[in-house]
This record gives sequence, structure tokens and C-alpha cells, in this order.
Amino acid sequence: MSVRIAPSILSADFAHLGRDIAAAEAGGADLIHVDVMDGHFVPNLTLGPPVIRAVKRVATRPLDVHLMISNPDPFLKAYVDAGASLLSVHVEVLPHLHRTVAAIKELGAQAGVVLNPSTPVSALEEVAADLDFVLVMSVNPGFGGQTFIPRALDKIRAVRDMLGRAGSRAFIEVDGGVDLTNIAAVAEAGASVVVAGHAVFGQPDAAAAVRALRAAAQGMGA
Repeated sequence: MSVRIAPSILSADFAHLGRDIAAAEAGGADLIHVDVMDGHFVPNLTLGPPVIRAVKRVATRPLDVHLMISNPDPFLKAYVDAGASLLSVHVEVLPHLHRTVAAIKELGAQAGVVLNPSTPVSALEEVAADLDFVLVMSVNPGFGGQTFIPRALDKIRAVRDMLGRAGSRAFIEVDGGVDLTNIAAVAEAGASVVVAGHAVFGQPDAAAAVRALRAAAQGMGA
């Protein structure tokens, strides 16, 4: 099964971010995943629009920006203006989710909604037809390098079924603990975009790591 690989710069060397992004792209990365954390919704602080603007200058692949923040609405335009081609927000913090999804689309980005491990798939049923993608967290968000939660595979299948019932063409993205040992199962469950942080930037050769992940997702030897 063909999947797109989105290396997460959360695991990259921020002192050599341009070099690491170039290496991932040389290996065939399809997207560059950027995690934005506010220290409130998740217990970590990362980066804002100025860094994304800098990443946009060196990246040749679309930027997939994941907003792990408590109040994303006032910041949507800033992140799209900085270079986000895909922008995802968490259902857990948005009482007016339909409005937020519409706002992202009006800004010209693809709109995604994220489900934490404990959030039921049913939380998206009323907006499923409006989404460009669903991001399934297979770890609890906030830090890179965590272990994949096996029950996420059932959740990916459930999201796929829910989207099908809604007649939605949204794709499924999966983020958290995906590596060579489980990426084939993740793809088989229904994911078409896989985020990989440590599995790419925690390896000696990021380009080779991206190629190995793609081969593993297709059930081939690296």
C-alpha cells in the first residue's frame, strides 16, 4: 500500500534544521511535519510562525503543521501565512469545530482534525464530510520518541469506516511511534500519511531512513 511519509522536525537537530530537512527530502519525504505546542494543551513548548517561515524557505515539500494548542482560532492565519499547506487542530479544544475547519479552508490550507488516543471517533461524525484529513494520534501528544499504542490500529480502521459512511474523501494521517516494525500495519489499517520523527531523524542517515520506511510500508525489505 502506498503511503506518504511526513518526517517530523520535532526530532531533528534544530542547530542544523535546514540540513536535516534536505536529507529527509533527499530520501523521498512527501511532507514536512511541524509540531506546534503551547505548554498548556500539551506539556511542552516548541515553535511558532517565525520558525515555520524559516522552514518554508528551505523545504521543497509542503508543510504539514499540527497545532497542539488550547486556542488555535486566533492563530490560524499566522500559521498559514507562515507557510502551512496542511493545518490540523484538536477536536478536544474546539467547541465550534465546523467554524474552525471552514476558516482553515478559507485561508487556503487543507483542514485536518486531530484525535487524541482517548478521544472517540464519534467526535468527528458531524464534520466528517467537511474535512480534508483526520490525524489519529497513536501516542499521547507532547513529546517525540514515544511508543506506539497498539489499539490505534483499531481506531484507524474506525475512522476509515466513519469517513466512508459520511461519503468523505478525507485521508487519514497517523502520528506517534511509527517505525519499521509497525508502519505496514498502520498503512494496512487505512493510513495514507505517516508521521515519523525518531524513526527518521533519530537514525544515522535520514534519507536512508525515509526510504526504509516507505519500503516497509509496502511490505518490502529495506
